[in-house]
Amino acid sequence: MNKNRPLWSDNLANERTFLAWIRTAVSIMGFGFVVVKFSIFLKEVSLAINLPRPELVRPSVNSHIVGILLVSLGAVIIVFSYLRYRDTDSAIENGNDDNPKILIKLLAVVLFFIGIILLIYLLLST
Repeated sequence: MNKNRPLWSDNLANERTFLAWIRTAVSIMGFGFVVVKFSIFLKEVSLAINLPRPELVRPSVNSHIVGILLVSLGAVIIVFSYLRYRDTDSAIENGNDDNPKILIKLLAVVLFFIGIILLIYLLLST
């Protein structure tokens, strides 16, 4: 076996990781889509059943902003996941073990703050 050639298992692991990031991004985008569409659904239902106070279920601007931000975050994650996949693939091909984890740290911090913002939004809206 040639020591200069990367193992197939390394390439396959890199692809599995890339696909996991893509699944995460699609899930976040789907959640953002649901947030926006569910608020519109509540408005339509309240109008259809003639609620005495339909303003109670009126979609707020905040839900639209949160949904759009989540869909945008999913798109950004897709770009970052591709960049990470490409860098890792290059490192594997060159036999380089140095793999910067700045994208993972950055994404974890961003998702943490989005989670805190969503938590605050939910606590204030109840």
